[in-house]
Amino acid sequence: MNVLLTGGAGYIGSHVLRALKAGGHDGTVYDSLVKGHAAAVAGARLVVADVADAAALKQALRANKIDTVIHFAAFIEAGESMAAPDKYFRNNTLNALTLLEAMNECGVKRLVFSSTAAVYGNPDRSPIQETDRLAPINPYGASKLAVEYMIRAHADAFGLGAVCLRYFNVAGADPAGDIGEAHSPETHIIPLVLEAALGRRPQVKIFGDDYDTPDGTCVRDYIHVCDLAAAHVLAAGAIAPGAVGVFNLGNGEGFSVKQVIETCRTVTGLPIPSALAPRRPGDPARLVASSQKAFSQLHWRPQFPDLATIVAHAWNWHKGHPQGYGDR
Repeated sequence: MNVLLTGGAGYIGSHVLRALKAGGHDGTVYDSLVKGHAAAVAGARLVVADVADAAALKQALRANKIDTVIHFAAFIEAGESMAAPDKYFRNNTLNALTLLEAMNECGVKRLVFSSTAAVYGNPDRSPIQETDRLAPINPYGASKLAVEYMIRAHADAFGLGAVCLRYFNVAGADPAGDIGEAHSPETHIIPLVLEAALGRRPQVKIFGDDYDTPDGTCVRDYIHVCDLAAAHVLAAGAIAPGAVGVFNLGNGEGFSVKQVIETCRTVTGLPIPSALAPRRPGDPARLVASSQKAFSQLHWRPQFPDLATIVAHAWNWHKGHPQGYGDR
């Protein structure tokens, strides 16, 4: 495959690029570098441009003879989306339409879309299956679900083949320790806890302890970023013309915020301070995946399902790169 990775200089995109290369595929990164990091994709072809730029997209697709697009470029903070829905629908939804139009004009008919568990909102059951009710409770989830609908319409109208991957909580880092998670600002629980372990923040905040969960804190399903990356390569190979596949990607096991903090304390050997804070708007109580469909149809198997291993790989990255990539 000859793949264009939009948003490919970000956390997940950089790991997928590495997995593609390991599988013998060619990758071109297309990233505005507003959130991404050039150092994360060093050695790869990098087009610095925005997905909103239709002319730049079409030039990148044609010049690099792209046959497959993996679309990551998006804003991802559910809490921020509650305060700035316009920002999320413009960047996540409208820009995805620009991409779909560019792909259609250039004859590129293969797409893997980075979707999210946020499309389910507050689920009716756990673990969540792909056929469950779609009812996002924040604009972030709604912006991604709108793209899923657009993809289906383009498949029906133009023969696009696509796979939508609904991620649960992605964490960890490449075991080599040279690439990892470096968001600014950081909102994900594991790097926030590890930043507190490094003394880069005074404590980690627990946003609410009165949810309907065993210890009152939110429960999430954590998936190692390298396992997620492997799933993208498998998904790209499973694209069928005019069809849209949808897959959850998670480990099928939930851990509460308090359990994550305790695991981080165990892995680091440090007494990481924590403090209770009010609930954040748009946070579901529990999100845990059923990934049986990915197991059976993509033949995907996570290699790092253990939370302690996920944390250990993240800790290895953060210890070695306390300033991330040093470009912010």
